[in-house]
Parts: sequence; C-alpha cells; structure tokens
Amino acid sequence: MNLKSRIKKIFTLRLLAGLLIGGVLGFAYYHFIGCNSGGCAITSNPYRMTGYGMLFGGLLLSK
Repeated sequence: MNLKSRIKKIFTLRLLAGLLIGGVLGFAYYHFIGCNSGGCAITSNPYRMTGYGMLFGGLLLSK
C-alpha cells in the first residue's frame, strides 16, 4: 500500500467517523435539549438537527 492510498483511506475513515459522531450528537441535542414549542427552525426537527450535526462533525474531523 503506497502513501497516497493510505492517506486517502485515513481521510475517508475520519470523514465517516465525523459524520457518524456528529449525527449521533445532533440527534441527542434534538432529543434532550431541542425546542418543545416547534417554533425553533433548526432544533425542532430531528432530521435537520441530525444533518447539521453530521455537517459539523464531518467538517471537524475531515482535516
């Protein structure tokens, strides 16, 4: 295995881990802290909050 393919594999694994961890934390934020009234645009929807968590987790671990 050459260096370039190793780096690509590590980058891919870190990105996937970031997406997974971010998604779980985003859903946990919705579940435990989210908006009860439904008036909050981001935190009142579990899909949206999970997506934002995945976005931020992927960005944080992709470097």
